[in-house]
Amino acid sequence: MSGVLSPPNWWAALKREWLLYHLGDPAFRFMFEPPPDNEWVSLDCETTGLNVRSDEIISIGAVRIVGNRVMTSERLELLVRPERGVSAESVKIHRLRERDVAQGLAPEEAMKQLMHFIGSRPLVGYYLEFDVAMLHKVVWPMLGQGLPQEKIEVSGMYYDYKFNQLSAYQRQEQTQIDLRFSTMMQDLDLPLREAHDAVNDAVMAALAFVKLRHLKESA
Repeated sequence: MSGVLSPPNWWAALKREWLLYHLGDPAFRFMFEPPPDNEWVSLDCETTGLNVRSDEIISIGAVRIVGNRVMTSERLELLVRPERGVSAESVKIHRLRERDVAQGLAPEEAMKQLMHFIGSRPLVGYYLEFDVAMLHKVVWPMLGQGLPQEKIEVSGMYYDYKFNQLSAYQRQEQTQIDLRFSTMMQDLDLPLREAHDAVNDAVMAALAFVKLRHLKESA
């Protein structure tokens, strides 16, 4: 019957309306619109540590993907001012000193800029779950909920690609698949940029995403 939604579409529409009803700031309704066709945003965050509860975001990098192109000219790079400073141990990793981020954006302002950059596009990233958890610490008080966009994990795409290459014997033996970022980039014959820089990491994840989509489509 014309106009009747199928069960999956009906459920998605109902969920969208429920989320919109509970949205804390209606200015961000645009994130719930249908995403632009064949577009994504690759995302990475640098933080003061790996503890979601106690550590903070200090930089955010994001780049748009359109079709098979990584739009490096359409990127977002933000420094975020932490409340509790930056430890010497974390500086060794991301090379951002306390004085480097002292003039950064307040976390809420950084989230506003990021959400406007993302729009309704699906998010792409390498171990994206951690980055999203860190973002949600700031986003939840602002919106009353987390980011609604679809999340696509690049390491999961790479795992599926490598698993499909295994023989029946290798699968039976539960052969381990190396999911380290450098291994993945080398195996996909992609350039490695300097790591632990939010924009560089976002661009590399975007390149891996595009390559893995191409490999899947051409398989």
